[in-house]
Amino acid sequence: MAPTNPAPLRLRTLLFVPGDRPDRIPKAAAAGADGIAIDLEDAVAASRKDAARRSVAEALGALPPGGPVVTVRINAVDTGLAEADVDALEPVLGRVHLVIVPMSSSPDAVRAAAALLGKAEHRAGLDPGGTGIIPLVETAAGIAEARDIAAADERVHTLAFGPADLSRELGVTPTADGEELFVARCQLVLAAAAAGKPQPIDGPHLDLDDAEGLARSAAKARRLGFGGKQVLHPRQIPVVAAAFAPTAEELRWARRVDEAFRAAEAAGVSSIRLDDGTFVDYPIAHRARALLAEDDPQHGHEQSPRTPPA
Repeated sequence: MAPTNPAPLRLRTLLFVPGDRPDRIPKAAAAGADGIAIDLEDAVAASRKDAARRSVAEALGALPPGGPVVTVRINAVDTGLAEADVDALEPVLGRVHLVIVPMSSSPDAVRAAAALLGKAEHRAGLDPGGTGIIPLVETAAGIAEARDIAAADERVHTLAFGPADLSRELGVTPTADGEELFVARCQLVLAAAAAGKPQPIDGPHLDLDDAEGLARSAAKARRLGFGGKQVLHPRQIPVVAAAFAPTAEELRWARRVDEAFRAAEAAGVSSIRLDDGTFVDYPIAHRARALLAEDDPQHGHEQSPRTPPA
């Protein structure tokens, strides 16, 4: 049986912030991204892991309710550091919507992270399964097993792509056009769809001063079927948000299709031809309605923390 999805979360823009810079966490939360990713992994030196864990817990406890989706990137489960990460998050786990699991190269990594979260939720008195997981797929092995990774546990919300480590492993240089990782990206999109998950999240554009390249990279990711993109600086947010938002032309097309198809459905017809020759049946109508749903500004933004039972 396919795993059930968590409640829909919109993550067109996912802003990363170092876990050992607690002063930046409230600033990141106010930057306008759909979600923030507080990083306990690559952004934190080994000597600062413990301090970062304490800082993140304090910062999360001080965040006001509402705001963006809160995610935390823990360390990979095979490093021996993930358990301490989750333990540190336990007192504030009700403020964490999703945990990003890096170097997710097999379903076992996802299941191990899910087990850690389950124990922490139990100790914290939270509903089981409330904290979702985003496996970060950034190895050749992970790409090869992406379908099974996406279906590894009910907590999996969707997948995320990690171009930096994968590029290093493959011996290629990541570019804005992304041709060198085209096949890997396509496999990730297909894996998420096959597992019944929302569209995956593309990796970041690593050149912070290249706004034009960022726009090209984000536009191509959307055309490939990604639902959003990781960002490394607040100034990247508006460029990526614009790339993933439906255009005015797309919305006009969607409204025409939806209105015409609703009229056809009422008349008992399930396939029509618009006056411009466009053929419309249920798959096309569903795509139009999905675009209109994307335009709902409230969709995915009103997230509330879970609270322990009284």
